[in-house]
Amino acid sequence: MKKYLILFAIIVTSFAVNAQNKSDKEPYLTRTFPSETINSVVSKTSGGNISVTAVNPSQSRVEVFVWQNGHWNNALSNDELKTKIANYYDLDISVNNGKLTATASPKDRITNWKGTLSFSFKIYVSENVSTKLETSGGNIVLTGLSGDQDFTTSGGNLDLNGLSGKVKGRTSGGNIYLQNCKNDLDLTTSGGNIDAQNSTGNITVTTSGGSIKLDKLSGNIKAQTSGGNIEGVTIDGILSAHTSGGNVSLLALNCSLKTSTSGGNIQVSVNKPGNYISISNSAGKVDLILPKNTGMDLKLSAMKISTENLENFSGNNSKDEINGTVNGGGIPVTVEVNGGKINLAFD
Repeated sequence: MKKYLILFAIIVTSFAVNAQNKSDKEPYLTRTFPSETINSVVSKTSGGNISVTAVNPSQSRVEVFVWQNGHWNNALSNDELKTKIANYYDLDISVNNGKLTATASPKDRITNWKGTLSFSFKIYVSENVSTKLETSGGNIVLTGLSGDQDFTTSGGNLDLNGLSGKVKGRTSGGNIYLQNCKNDLDLTTSGGNIDAQNSTGNITVTTSGGSIKLDKLSGNIKAQTSGGNIEGVTIDGILSAHTSGGNVSLLALNCSLKTSTSGGNIQVSVNKPGNYISISNSAGKVDLILPKNTGMDLKLSAMKISTENLENFSGNNSKDEINGTVNGGGIPVTVEVNGGKINLAFD
């Protein structure tokens, strides 16, 4: 009996995977717009994903994926889906005056989720296109676009690659992945993590509870989290990085810096400082490595300060305060630790 139960479980799992793969790989509907000039995309769906990808202008198309919620083992045929969509949903795939619309919404208010339909859209358009996208629970993926982008999801991830222009994205609980983007980038998640790589411009990333990773960024960078850690490597320009309770690790910096944490530790190494360095920590320690042979005005205070290779210094140097200049002075370096320790070294 146990053998048959195991076999049944395997079969059920196989059906579930096959049904999910079918909904992911086989579009219910494909519409092409070979002769249309499209300059904007508007897409809205209740629970599915939305992706917009830049392609050759002559290949503009929309692929619609549909599946029935709560009935993975009883997939509907295309004819059954067509009837159900016609009776209960408004599905609009159209182009009008250069605006491509891909939306799906129920005709009436739904009180029972089981048996409802979810719609995902894969949209392929030319590069210079702006978007206005909204989904209640799915992911949003944007690739290779150069227009202005505005998009929101209540619970999914944001995956952004090769964007340029004015980009504004929001997710209530998902993660954010950003790479190879430029210009004005403003991204927020209420609870997820943020990973930003190989991008440049005015970049603002904010999360209420997740961690932030920054790698090979340049421009005016602002990163803030309420409770997670912040890690950064190879940052150029201006960096402002703040966390309320996590650790901060910022390495190989070539930028102006302002960073703080209320409860964690801070590690900073600077290759080439910008116009200023400002570090604040309420309770933890600060490990700071500065470049040799650079003129700086040092103003450090903590319960205890340990220094290595402090040469060409003029001013006050005590166990809890350093106030003076190195190499004749120049760039202001301010470090304040209310209840912890500062380890200062020069390399």
